[in-house]
Amino acid sequence: MKVNAITLRKGNVIDYEGKLWVIIKNELNQPGKGAAVSQVEMRDIRAGNKTNVRFRTQETVERVRLEQEQYQFLFDDGEAYTFMHTSNFEQIMVNKEIIGFSAAFLEEGMLVEIETFEGEPLGVSLPDSVVAEIVEAEPVIKGQTATTSYKPAILANGVKVMVPPFIDVGTRIVVKTEDATYVERAKD
Repeated sequence: MKVNAITLRKGNVIDYEGKLWVIIKNELNQPGKGAAVSQVEMRDIRAGNKTNVRFRTQETVERVRLEQEQYQFLFDDGEAYTFMHTSNFEQIMVNKEIIGFSAAFLEEGMLVEIETFEGEPLGVSLPDSVVAEIVEAEPVIKGQTATTSYKPAILANGVKVMVPPFIDVGTRIVVKTEDATYVERAKD
């Protein structure tokens, strides 16, 4: 679908020079003399390269619609992750690079959203947070009661996370999947 460059927003996907690009930032520059331009910072979805492009505001670009569908995580075969579509039961394999750091939080049966373009998986969105158990944590040092003090701990999946001093081994906590930050103690 053709759209004016001025309407591009963060997160939009466009087809530019035969590649798919996701918009990271878009600023409108209006010089004192001449026409306004849209300064767009974007990242190649497949290769990961970043670039900056200037579009005239009247210029049109091809905006791509990605299909977003719900899948269930089945298993990890060491090289790729296998997911099953929740309504038609078709299976899809996704390379580890596409998921990135968040893959450590995948659990069997977890529901995720996969973005595809012409059947090719381009992105996987895990739930915003998951519940995980602490398997290793440093002991609390007496007198260290400042509210801003955190201690390192290791989750059952091997991910390191900083937690408040009152969290001990065996405690279940809520963790953000995006950056492995502590949210709260899990309410069981």
